[in-house]
Amino acid sequence: MVTARTPLAQHRAAPRHRSALGMLMVLLVVVGGTAGAAIGHMTAATAQAPAAQTVQEPAGPATATALPAPDIDAVTAAAPCENAKVAQALEAGDPDAVIEAVGGAEAFRGHVATGSAPCIVLSDGRWPWLVVNKHLTLDPIDYVPENLTAPDRRVTTSSVLRAEVTDAVNRLIADAAAEGVGDIAVTSGYRSYGLQETLFSGYVNSSGLEAAEATSAHAGHSEHQTGLAVDVVPCSSGCGTMDDFGASAQGQWTAENAWKYGLIVRYEEGRTDTTGYSPEPWHLRYIGTELAAAYHEGEFHTLEDFFGLEAAPDYE
Repeated sequence: MVTARTPLAQHRAAPRHRSALGMLMVLLVVVGGTAGAAIGHMTAATAQAPAAQTVQEPAGPATATALPAPDIDAVTAAAPCENAKVAQALEAGDPDAVIEAVGGAEAFRGHVATGSAPCIVLSDGRWPWLVVNKHLTLDPIDYVPENLTAPDRRVTTSSVLRAEVTDAVNRLIADAAAEGVGDIAVTSGYRSYGLQETLFSGYVNSSGLEAAEATSAHAGHSEHQTGLAVDVVPCSSGCGTMDDFGASAQGQWTAENAWKYGLIVRYEEGRTDTTGYSPEPWHLRYIGTELAAAYHEGEFHTLEDFFGLEAAPDYE
């Protein structure tokens, strides 16, 4: 609020013989409004100071007679699940519309992290913001995604992904090649509950339970079952292995640019205490372009931290 000021000429008109106490009275009247004037009169009556030049008080602010009406948009933002647009977008199954209705990716993330949006369920396989880890299972546990399609560049014919992920991966692979980084191919995509169960049992038989749980998920806890996760390998004259990807030019470029395509490196180095898995620079997870941009700009490194979830290093 800007404080009203006495014009310069008015200050110059005051008598030069005014006492310090008299000057105080004027300043109180001018600056303090009604309250200052009352104090000034009490002081003058007690000290019997010389009369000061009369100064017209500036008009004070109008007294509020009622509380302001609440900001409806602010109320809606504070309770996104009560917003009709959010409900409509959820009903339509449109993730981009949901995020927009909530107020953008950062607002969406904040509401999920604080628990103020219970209508946004992280265990529901339909949504790109799904979180699956050693504490959280798919709902239903034998979930099967719809609209599975094959990416353009793949090592195995069984590698399929949800349509939106296939589109993102195709664009990432094409752009990496166009920028001279090198070829990238998909080596693993969607895995059914049964296939994941078989793979995990094989790892246990060959390496033991502890080693298996550091590199593979129990069935129902695997991101691959969502159709949103993809493993990639570097290719030149031939394709290498997943272990080759992190140190390759393709792997370094992907780590820096995957977010532009709605993808993140899900299991980064140094985050095992949170995710429960050894680093997997080849394992990309689709969360959508808006959330991936917020993830990147916020310098997050795990979905657990991004959504304010507890660490999940071990099965409960």
